[in-house]
Amino acid sequence: MTFRVGIVGASGYAGVELLKLCAAHGDLQVEVAAASGHAGVPVSSHTPSLAAAYPDLVYAATDPAGLSGLDLVFLALPHGRSQELVPALVPEVGVIVDLAADFRLRDPALYPVWYGEEHRAVELLERFVYGLPEIARETISRSRWIAAPGCYPTAAILALAPFVGSGAAVSDGIIVDAASGVSGAGRAPKPNLQFGAVDEDFTAYGLLDHRHTAEMEQALGAQVLFTPHLAPMVRGILATCYARPVIPVGERGALTTQGAMEVLHRAYDAEPFVVVTDAPPSTKAVAGSNCVHLTARVDPRTGWLVVVAAIDNLIKGAAGQAVQCANLALGLPEGTALPNIGAYP
Repeated sequence: MTFRVGIVGASGYAGVELLKLCAAHGDLQVEVAAASGHAGVPVSSHTPSLAAAYPDLVYAATDPAGLSGLDLVFLALPHGRSQELVPALVPEVGVIVDLAADFRLRDPALYPVWYGEEHRAVELLERFVYGLPEIARETISRSRWIAAPGCYPTAAILALAPFVGSGAAVSDGIIVDAASGVSGAGRAPKPNLQFGAVDEDFTAYGLLDHRHTAEMEQALGAQVLFTPHLAPMVRGILATCYARPVIPVGERGALTTQGAMEVLHRAYDAEPFVVVTDAPPSTKAVAGSNCVHLTARVDPRTGWLVVVAAIDNLIKGAAGQAVQCANLALGLPEGTALPNIGAYP
């Protein structure tokens, strides 16, 4: 069966990945690639890597009327834009997968705190489910409205959820220290993302107030101190997460490195896009794939549990996860068109 698809924000990095994944998907046919800033421009001239797959596709203006009747719409827009479109789309399209943060948070009071503005479609928040398949697969498969997780939260939640959820780690004082490639900041030109600014540099940003903190805390039911960093690479996220075991190291029944690895294996060995590895994960190993690589250690000297996750921020952290959710919502095999092997070298 072929499903008619629209991609809004199709000219951005995540939108390009969506076009790429849909081109390899036998059941998803892109009918509309909307990008208001490039309306009328051929996709192949704006992004030459898509020329073979989309020789005749032209960017359309972002107009809800042009999306009416589609089976599936992906929204790959900056935060705040989806709230303007979704009220008009809900009664007109089959499935909506929003890659932005507009419908991720359940509590509308959190939006002015973390995003600096009131939510403009509060009545729709409860309709959306959080689209992390490894955590909420059954819920996603029954939903028509899905809020795909952010890239940093995807890595941190998959790393920590098995420990917090099982009661192996305490839910306060969790630290997430993560680095992302520059593609995580989007395709629009910015002075701080120019080659001369990024090359040979490594910097922290969003100290104490990065907006993804609220998403991590909501999903984990935990208190999180999150510090993101910008790394001089194109794509990838490496998240190093720290938590305290419930039973302190040295006491009877305390968590060990072997026990921590067993927690990850129990949680994820059946998951097609999760690799639990003894070796420290690397961004190179997951680049171009929809996989997350995870490992864990318990330090007997300091008593900390350390969990490390690596993902491709544009695939598992954005477009790939969105397609994974769409597959579930449409009743298709979950892994359809999703790569589980990274590009190397």
